[in-house]
Amino acid sequence: MRRLMPVNTNARVDFAVYKLDLHIHTVLSPCTELADMTPRAIVRAALDNELDMIAVCDHNSARNAAAAVRAASGSRLTVIPGMEINSVEEIHFLGLFATDEDATAVQEEVYGRLFGENQESVFGCQVVVDEFDLVEDLDNRLLIGASTLNAEKVVDLIHARNGLAIACHVDRHAYGIFSQLGFIPPNLKLDALEVSRRSNFRSICSKYRQCADYVLVTSSDAHYLEDIGAAYTLARLAAPTFDELKKALAGEDGRQIVGGERREKRQP
Repeated sequence: MRRLMPVNTNARVDFAVYKLDLHIHTVLSPCTELADMTPRAIVRAALDNELDMIAVCDHNSARNAAAAVRAASGSRLTVIPGMEINSVEEIHFLGLFATDEDATAVQEEVYGRLFGENQESVFGCQVVVDEFDLVEDLDNRLLIGASTLNAEKVVDLIHARNGLAIACHVDRHAYGIFSQLGFIPPNLKLDALEVSRRSNFRSICSKYRQCADYVLVTSSDAHYLEDIGAAYTLARLAAPTFDELKKALAGEDGRQIVGGERREKRQP
């Protein structure tokens, strides 16, 4: 976090630049490292990488989000409950929420439009844990699959619970909005586009002209502890909170997204 002078002395708002990694998976996502991606371990890794805010976004579920929020209680780290929703077009969207209740409400809507059972031998386990990393349940739904919700309905569902809707890893050759549709439909009211750690904002705007019309963020999409904070967004906020993030994505009241950074690879 880097402190900044107030931009409006009358308002007396003390802004700072905070480090945000808004796309991290837990052991609930079948493609993660089962032994490592638990709430307590994720919080420790985020703090070790000097992150100020993270979002827990498992595939089509938010069942571990509240545990991650509780695991960070008493620390300087803010954890946002979220989920990565897969639309019928196989486009991934982040839904970020102010409360676990909002995230759970969206999860239940997605569960009602998600079919199939998980095959652990093929996809891996889907483990629900508490804030102490103790196993509570195994989710047998096919969380890695696509829901029957189209892209517009996914975004509308997120916004109906006052959430933030972000199109995931738009630069990737699979599960991104450009790879699946080729363009962003004008009726899709996205709050931001996420660029993966493999690209940067300038290159993606050159490749896809529509990106210049949106706020861009970058995240690690971490499935392993060592990837947490590998890419992060810099945001000018009064505090690392959901409401401040919402203002920054809208460019309101002096809040804004400053840029994105990638962490240099650590030497073995």
